[in-house]
Amino acid sequence: MPTLPESVREIRLAALPDGLPKPEHFTIERTPPPVPGDGDVLVRNRYFHVFPALRTLLGGGVPGAPFPPLRPGDALFGAAIGEVVSAPPDTGLQPGDLVRHFLGWREYAAVPADQCAPVDDALPDPVVHLGSAAIAYTALTRDAPVRRGDTVFVTGGAGGVGSMAGQIARLLGAGRVVGSTGSPAKAQRLVAELGYDAAVVRGAGPDAEPIAEQLAKAAPDGIDVLVDNVGGEQLQAAIGAARTGARFAIVGALAGQMAPGLSGTTGPVEIDTFQLIVKRIGMRGFAGLDDAQGRPSWAERVGGWLRSGELTFPHVRVAGIERAPQALHEVIDGRHLGTVVVEL
Repeated sequence: MPTLPESVREIRLAALPDGLPKPEHFTIERTPPPVPGDGDVLVRNRYFHVFPALRTLLGGGVPGAPFPPLRPGDALFGAAIGEVVSAPPDTGLQPGDLVRHFLGWREYAAVPADQCAPVDDALPDPVVHLGSAAIAYTALTRDAPVRRGDTVFVTGGAGGVGSMAGQIARLLGAGRVVGSTGSPAKAQRLVAELGYDAAVVRGAGPDAEPIAEQLAKAAPDGIDVLVDNVGGEQLQAAIGAARTGARFAIVGALAGQMAPGLSGTTGPVEIDTFQLIVKRIGMRGFAGLDDAQGRPSWAERVGGWLRSGELTFPHVRVAGIERAPQALHEVIDGRHLGTVVVEL
């Protein structure tokens, strides 16, 4: 095994926040390098994903969800791309190979071999694996399949999922694509850069035009498909705008997760179920990815679109693990467009 540094860094939870997390709720700790056990792959991380859903884990998690809650003293975790330092001989992995795994927020990780997936050349940039192209593509082909000419509404259109979903909907044949976001500046970018035909803006204050009224103007003939990353009043507006037989993929619940007065573990919203019945709306919670290991089924198609320039991967790279807590704060605050990754 190559010589490792005497100590390595990882981000730990220092204290549970009362409300939304801030940089002071985290600490950067030095610890001896991890010692891989039998069947573990030792990985030097190169990139990891900064994702707002960490707020849910800080709030105690959700029963039945695949990830455990975080407690003070715990190291954070999340999707990462790393370089193999050493691996058991029966894995087929060699030093220098890139792998995907879920022990980010640290410089080195000992990862069970069955939780590592080799990164091949299906995508032009391995960092794309840390984005949400897979979620967006799967939602729009399996959970709420787009048909040619459909009008598609994507809530949270400037986020990791939304910044890909609008483009992918267009490539799958959508006739009109509308997104929502939290600022006029981002709304302009959705239209100028990401192929959206129109954008509605989540307002603040008594003079803000309701989302439902903005959506009625942006999609006057109604919507056929919803990719919902937000919930709340935006899901209500989508139900009001839905055409008969509309398909809804419920991917996230940011309205609840990012509410300062809530725990981040619920996404409460009041909906008119009569509208679901009368309009025969099909609503499905996102069912996860079909291919967690190996070459995903979406990668060839998405990789082709990226190489041809038909699809872009909006993302921000933040240099250095020491900047990760601030990056999380900025993601929760909505300062960035697309996926945010820390580059080590």
